[in-house]
Amino acid sequence: MSRINKNVILALLTLTSSAFLLFQLYYYKHYLSAKNGAGLSKSKGSRIGFDGTQWRTVKKFIMLTSSQNVPVFLIDPLILELINKNFEQVKNASHGSASECKFFCVPRDFTAFALQYHLWKNEEGWFRIAENMGFQCLKIESKDPRLDGIDSLSGTEIPLHYICTLASHAVHLVVFHERSGNYLWHGHLRLKGHIDRKFVPFRKLQFGRYPGAFDRPELQQITIDGLEVLIPKDPMHFLEEIPHSRFIECRYKEARAFFQQYLDDNTVEAMAFRKSAKELLQLAAKTLKKLGVRFWLSSGTCLGWYRQCGIIPYSKDVDLGIFIQDYKSDIISAFQDAGLPLKHKFGKVEDSLELSFQGKDDVKLDIFFFYEETDHMWNGGTQAKTGKKFKYLFPKFTLCWTEFVDMKVRVPCETIEYIEANYGVLEERSSHSWSVYEFVLEPKLCNCLIQPDPA
Repeated sequence: MSRINKNVILALLTLTSSAFLLFQLYYYKHYLSAKNGAGLSKSKGSRIGFDGTQWRTVKKFIMLTSSQNVPVFLIDPLILELINKNFEQVKNASHGSASECKFFCVPRDFTAFALQYHLWKNEEGWFRIAENMGFQCLKIESKDPRLDGIDSLSGTEIPLHYICTLASHAVHLVVFHERSGNYLWHGHLRLKGHIDRKFVPFRKLQFGRYPGAFDRPELQQITIDGLEVLIPKDPMHFLEEIPHSRFIECRYKEARAFFQQYLDDNTVEAMAFRKSAKELLQLAAKTLKKLGVRFWLSSGTCLGWYRQCGIIPYSKDVDLGIFIQDYKSDIISAFQDAGLPLKHKFGKVEDSLELSFQGKDDVKLDIFFFYEETDHMWNGGTQAKTGKKFKYLFPKFTLCWTEFVDMKVRVPCETIEYIEANYGVLEERSSHSWSVYEFVLEPKLCNCLIQPDPA
């Protein structure tokens, strides 16, 4: 009886085990395999590209910045351009809904983000956590140009760029700093001696070849490739700014040296003129911005910026330059609507146009229009008494941003050549220094007489 019971029990156990095994095979075939198959299809079909190095690096970087409340925003030109082209599709996307990696998976060496430094509360802690997450980060610092005019603070260093690598991809974090003209500025990415030149292909970076200035962007949050990011609300405007963002500083040290040799005019009259000239420049900038017209500091106003980082008190006017191709037919009426009546109009649009508007307190706004030839540029001048017109020749130049009387304005990038064309060749004081101290506000004429307009 005992032996029968053992055999029966063994048979029952074997039958039960077989049944359970068959059930497992059936369950796997009809349920788990279907479920896993759907998941596999989703990964390789509807989730295309999400295993790429670029996407995984960006995802980890966003996780890092979000966890530390670092308000970064996307400024990568390639990706912003793709977003701009597909803006309606991007706006309607929701978190995790992406079926294909279309933006962060495009081939590239870097992904560029930016942050506003005054909003960054825990820089050192963020840096340590980034390295703990597997990033290798390089920090680029340099002296703060905003303090160059203050002897006791000159040389203070600030962070300008972070480059963080993970696997074979790198994130370039551009640090934007506030400037007094209510705009954002980033510094030059200059490699110091101890930095490994092979850390990343630095020459391929989109930002940092030179300092740059940008309008303060309004930001919006969107979802791209399943990741929530901040981008400029007007990506097209930001993209248009990038190639024209180069910034050059006022020469603060040279300005201090100038005022050590030539005392600043702090009379009541001089201070009143500077105040009126600044207000006139602000009004002119606002008017031209509405018209979409580029301008730059010219003649005596440009010389004041270059030589002494300010307005020359005895110049008695504000001088601006405008390319003739940017001329708008309603420019005169726009200034008149702004409260600046037309004082003089010399020349024609096609041959040496010059406009002069009367500001308050007898401060005048002179606008010179520049014409481009094959190998040079020129603007016209008219003798009021005779009607004779002359050409003032300039070597070709490009435009850079700078800061002047708490404003972001343009000046010729090739400033010294521009000033020499206006006022003559600089005298060499030594083999290492040049002086513009002796410049007077008398422009250099060329022998290029243009016939007066017919009566």
